Amino acid sequence: MSRSAGPGVGPRRGAARRGPLLLVVAALMVLAVAGCSDDGGKKDEGSTGGRTSGPATAEARTPSPERSYPLSKRPRVIPAVSEFKAARGPGWKPGKQGRVVVGDGALADEGRLIASELGLDYAGDEDARSGDVELVLDDGVKGGSEAYTMTVGGGKVRIAGSADAGVFYGTRTLKQEVRGGGSAPEGEVHDVPAKPQRGFMLDIARKHFSADWIEQRLREMGDLKLNQFGLHFSDDQAFRIASDSHPEVVSDPHLTKAQVRDILKVAASRHITVVPEIDSPGHLGAVLKAHPQLQLTSASGSPVQGTIDIADPAAGKLVDELLDEYKGLFKGRYWHLGADEYLALMSANPEASYPQLAAAAREKYGPNGRVQDLATGWLNDRAKTVRGGNRQLRAWNDGFFTGGQVAPAKDLHVAYWTGKEAGKREPVSFLAEGRRLVNYNDEYLYYVLGQPNQFVYPTGERIYKEWTPRVIRGTSPVPAKYDKQILGGSFAVWCDLAGSQTQDQVAAGIRLPLAAVSQKLWDAGPPPLTWGQFVRLADRVD
Repeated sequence: MSRSAGPGVGPRRGAARRGPLLLVVAALMVLAVAGCSDDGGKKDEGSTGGRTSGPATAEARTPSPERSYPLSKRPRVIPAVSEFKAARGPGWKPGKQGRVVVGDGALADEGRLIASELGLDYAGDEDARSGDVELVLDDGVKGGSEAYTMTVGGGKVRIAGSADAGVFYGTRTLKQEVRGGGSAPEGEVHDVPAKPQRGFMLDIARKHFSADWIEQRLREMGDLKLNQFGLHFSDDQAFRIASDSHPEVVSDPHLTKAQVRDILKVAASRHITVVPEIDSPGHLGAVLKAHPQLQLTSASGSPVQGTIDIADPAAGKLVDELLDEYKGLFKGRYWHLGADEYLALMSANPEASYPQLAAAAREKYGPNGRVQDLATGWLNDRAKTVRGGNRQLRAWNDGFFTGGQVAPAKDLHVAYWTGKEAGKREPVSFLAEGRRLVNYNDEYLYYVLGQPNQFVYPTGERIYKEWTPRVIRGTSPVPAKYDKQILGGSFAVWCDLAGSQTQDQVAAGIRLPLAAVSQKLWDAGPPPLTWGQFVRLADRVD
């Protein structure tokens, strides 16, 4: 609340006759201080630039000492802004006459969204005036397509970015400022993320989540400036999206393609790319229920759970047909190929346990061909199916094998998760060979329903205090020289014991961890708030 100085703020002519000049000066100073807002809020109703709520009176028009504002304070939002230049002034808050205007029609969606959220009118490409929020595209904003500047001054807000994504993130900052404190402080924000890939992954194969639930998480992600939503929709338990090419593999309940398209629209409106994953050659149990002839068997003739026979050309054909179909549905830049936990290569002696795979490897790659060559060849072939249109591909780190003669395609990024499994390649081994990596560290970023296999639900506090994108395995960071190869990270919900939590319980359980991940991916440095302050802020801006 700003404090009004009340009637008679201006110096009265009779004052000089009642006392010495010194008393006049002192009185003026007291009156000037009394007219200042103690919170840097807007000017009171009778002052220049403020909104007048009632008719002007003679006293309100009487000249008064110019008000002095304290320097504004850094905005408190999640994630915290990168840079802020403080200024003196009343700041900005939504008013009845306020509007959102855009300098480019490409920003209409961003403009309408923030207008609806702040209760303002959307006025299109009209000129900005006092009380307005102006969104503009400006090539002069440095830092890439997700950077923005937000300038509060002259009674209005100007949000600028070189691309619409940056402008959108600026509107998220404004929304949180208003929600958390009622106003945006005077000054200028320049904000840019530390990492380009900031994600949340959801396992809908083991547990069905409703389309409405997913869409609500996407809205929350947008406000946190997260930009990737991983959708793991095929596993041993179920296949959860409708299929035209192979309807026989689809489980109930599942998402229809119309529901997926609606999810994609919500994601796009928040500048989030959906990253689909059909995991192979392991974790294909739901597909193999309909195609049991393609399931891998051991030397003793026992079927191997969820594992397809990569020596059978029909296996590659089936998976490629599914990839081709969903490639048309998910047209975003990123795709996850899976490739983890291929059980044939988790045995002590793959050649002895699976002689048909060993024979196929030698036939295809020569006398020194090994089962890992066959598995790497499978991964590279699936990458060929999906690759194109500037698409970036990733696979789980335990799908990158050593000791063979076939190397994984150079453009495959490593989705690194294993920390609790002994014997897996260390992150530095991938980084040293030039690979780029996305951090899914299972010590901090895995929310596994039911907490099996030594997993415990991650806490936002532990992420906030201990984790950074360079902490890829366990609790120790990799050397700083590899930082640029670490593209970002993703928090992941896995539904191993699906009935352990309801959808609402999952939403509540991941709320603060997602906020903490957002903070550490936007700015990996020491957070500006204590954990207690961060929690209170999250409660205000949600």
